Amino acid sequence: MNLVPMADILKKANEEKYAVGGFNINNLEFLQAIIWAAEETNSPLILQTSEGALKYIGMEYVIGMVGAAVKNTTIPVALHLDHGSSFESVMKCIRNGYSSVMIDGSHYPFEENIELTRKVVEAAHAVGVTVEAELGQLGGTEDDLSVAEEDATFTDPDQALEFVERTGVDALAVAIGTAHGVYSGEPKLDFERLKAIKEKIKIPVVLHGASGVPDRDIKKAISLGVNKVNINTEFQQAFNAKIREIFNADPDVYDPRKFCGPGREAIKKEVINKIELLGSKGKA
Repeated sequence: MNLVPMADILKKANEEKYAVGGFNINNLEFLQAIIWAAEETNSPLILQTSEGALKYIGMEYVIGMVGAAVKNTTIPVALHLDHGSSFESVMKCIRNGYSSVMIDGSHYPFEENIELTRKVVEAAHAVGVTVEAELGQLGGTEDDLSVAEEDATFTDPDQALEFVERTGVDALAVAIGTAHGVYSGEPKLDFERLKAIKEKIKIPVVLHGASGVPDRDIKKAISLGVNKVNINTEFQQAFNAKIREIFNADPDVYDPRKFCGPGREAIKKEVINKIELLGSKGKA
């Protein structure tokens, strides 16, 4: 496949102080909408699959669809595993052609997270694959894993420096107040913590749980050093809203192309908005 390591995409973003979207694939319509939006805006792109999406779509289908999507594209595209839960799942993605993986050991004690991440980095770097890790723990739900708000833990800047130095990871996802899924109120981001983290580590910083975060906060986070912003829920909501609108207007519609097509366009519109917000338009 015509893919690049995510590190290549994020290196430029880190140097020029903008962010690139980590946009999740849930089905064919999501993939088409995302790739078409990135091509239209001439933006680099990080296509992501969660383990849940891989289980739903199937590895062979993901590889086949992404291969077709990037075959003739001129923009740099990375295929990234989002929230890999184990060394085995990460290695499966690497063997099947992913150019980037995330190993999420954030729910383990600090030393165990380091040990697992270092093991993945050693294996992935040997074949030119980028590694993202996470330190601190976001609240909310990602696939089948739920973390209660009271159990969420923010990233410690000093630990972040030690973690990066001891693992050799390429990008670090940090917990500063965002959460996975739908917010019940407006999230409050700890920008002072983000600033302290970025002052200590020079690698790209990743913001998870960005769906529903106000644009002004996204822009401020980027100004303080965030280079990758993960978005999924907002695209799912746009897709579902358009389909509901169609069924409310005509309950008898039955051709999937009549509602999946407009749903795809709704996603594309939102992806373009996010690309412009993150500052990656024209950066391919």
